[in-house]
Amino acid sequence: MKIALIGYGKMGKTIERIARQRGHEIVSIIDIDNQSDFDTDAFRSADVAIEFTTPATAFQNYVKAFEQGVKVVSGSTGWISRIDEVKKMCEDTGATFFWTSNFSIGVNLFFALNKYLAALMDNFTQYTPEMTEIHHVHKLDHPSGTAISLANGIIDNCARITGWTEEEPTDGAMRINHKREGEVPGTHIINWNSEVDSIEIKHEAKSREGFALGAVVAAEWVATQSGFLTMDMLMHRIIANTKLIDIFNK
Repeated sequence: MKIALIGYGKMGKTIERIARQRGHEIVSIIDIDNQSDFDTDAFRSADVAIEFTTPATAFQNYVKAFEQGVKVVSGSTGWISRIDEVKKMCEDTGATFFWTSNFSIGVNLFFALNKYLAALMDNFTQYTPEMTEIHHVHKLDHPSGTAISLANGIIDNCARITGWTEEEPTDGAMRINHKREGEVPGTHIINWNSEVDSIEIKHEAKSREGFALGAVVAAEWVATQSGFLTMDMLMHRIIANTKLIDIFNK
């Protein structure tokens, strides 16, 4: 498979290495200093472009790739207020786009566990949820896209939780705390606290490898798909356990 990379920081370089290990060809690498390379035969030859950039540049990168007829797999966060515009482009122009806040298979299993625990806690009002996310100092946006996805999983499955905030929470809202430390790849901790005890679930990434591998696996799938695609769709193909699939459907 021919892959283009959009963004060539630490994540882009890790994706490049894993893609080559899996037998793929990198046909184009676009970073901030060679934006004109979108309009090249090399970029257009890609089966899929994998994009990891910044909140300020991600959306325009999608537009430029779509204009060249290239499918996009993206892990950029901090731009999703415009996600409906991307969905409309897919509907109107036939573009293909895959986005997730986190490509790690382990994190996506954590998403399912989080939803299940939230549904259980809907019946135990003495417990209040709170989340802490920790990332490297280079991550600009907060809370992380993964933290927002986890919060939405709680909101969707626990009726008394209606939103999230980074400030002191009001009734119905859960608090998300963020920390930026060194080169931490990503840690997410969810606590359900009561006056007598606390229940905690945690996912801690040990390196960028899991995110990069997940992005390449997604690109391999997206190469044969079309339209607006999600990690839930891909997880359906990976997970054979129907009970887990039911959770992902919620």
